[in-house]
Amino acid sequence: MRVFVAGATGAIGRRLLPQLVASGHEVVATTRSPEKVEWLRTLGAEPVVVDGLDALAVGEAVARAEPEAIVHQMTALTGMSNLRRFDREFAVTNELRTKGTDNLLAAAAAAGVRRFVAQSYTGWTNVRAGGPLKTEEDPLDPDPPAAQRESLEAMRHLDRAVLGAAPIEGIVLRYGSFYGPGASEQLVELVRKRKLPVVGAGTGIWSFVHVDDAAAATVAALERGAPGVYNVVDDEPAPVSEWLPYLAEAVGAKPPRRVPVWLGRLAAGEVGVSMMTQIRGSSNAKAKRELGWQPAWRSWREGFARGLGGERG
Repeated sequence: MRVFVAGATGAIGRRLLPQLVASGHEVVATTRSPEKVEWLRTLGAEPVVVDGLDALAVGEAVARAEPEAIVHQMTALTGMSNLRRFDREFAVTNELRTKGTDNLLAAAAAAGVRRFVAQSYTGWTNVRAGGPLKTEEDPLDPDPPAAQRESLEAMRHLDRAVLGAAPIEGIVLRYGSFYGPGASEQLVELVRKRKLPVVGAGTGIWSFVHVDDAAAATVAALERGAPGVYNVVDDEPAPVSEWLPYLAEAVGAKPPRRVPVWLGRLAAGEVGVSMMTQIRGSSNAKAKRELGWQPAWRSWREGFARGLGGERG
């Protein structure tokens, strides 16, 4: 089908385009940067320069492209420098998940687009109560740390907008924490410099996904997903106390430091303490069952050991 990929140069977009082309789809890909036009063309896409927050420009770009489907991958995730300012650092991404989503949906409706697949996230957004693993049926956190409230509300907005866009078939993909080429370099650097300690007992449970697996799930959702929400994560949710020392060993770093909760709170605020000690993991059972998708990197263990910088194998 003819697919309009908005935000094609991010961590997922750059892995998604080759998979879409290989699957026989005709791809129109957007970027905010004129310098990336030729690079998009080398990936087999028809490039378009557009700002996702410019409603008129988005409408014109979608109308000209005449796509059957839109894939919304627009973010501005350039790395997190201060967890205390979480919402401030996610401000542009939050706007892309609210205003940007609304712009794309309006353009989709005007152009008669049939399917709409949007990027979201699963991990710290899960309710921090009950069992260690959450499904798509579980609620999002009703009371997140104050510095994450705007970011969580932006994802709630995206859910409501995309799932309520009938007759457009809306699909929300809640990706786990990314790793792999172009996605985990900052994390690895922090680990190598021993700037990412285990806080308290390290009981916060994380769900990871390799960027190539996230891209493959996106293709599967585009081609055969029923409207709804899907968690896109690997098969092994794990506490910080397990995955962080393993990552350090995998990249040849010294073991992470261990600090008490009170010191972690001083350094990284409530967001840091929550992510290190309280968050819950996510189940991928629905995505595997209903999308026919299986992660090639089934565990972060093999992914951290062999998949951080290149292709599988």
